[in-house]
Amino acid sequence: MAKSSGVTMRKAMRSSRSFTIDRSILEYLQRADSHRSRSERVNELLHRAILQEQYEALEKEAAEFYTSAGKRDRAEARAFSRASQRTLARESE
Repeated sequence: MAKSSGVTMRKAMRSSRSFTIDRSILEYLQRADSHRSRSERVNELLHRAILQEQYEALEKEAAEFYTSAGKRDRAEARAFSRASQRTLARESE
C-alpha cells in the first residue's frame, strides 16, 4: 500500500469501472497540481469522502445514543427524586 497525503492507497485491489463525473470535478482534477494520475487522485478523494461519511454516521449514532441515555438518566433521576421526597415526607411525620 502506498501512503499519499495521509491517505492509504490500495493499489493491489483495483478494478476498472466506468462512472459519469460532473464536468466541474473533471475541471478541478485538471487544475489540481498533483504528481499522481487523475485516477489515483479520484481514488484518494473518494476514499476521503467515504471516511468523512463514516465519521458523520458515527457522530450521528453517538449523538442519538447519548440523547437517549440522557433521557433515561433524567427519568431515573426524577424517579429517585420523587422517592426521596416521599421518604423524607414519611420521616418528618
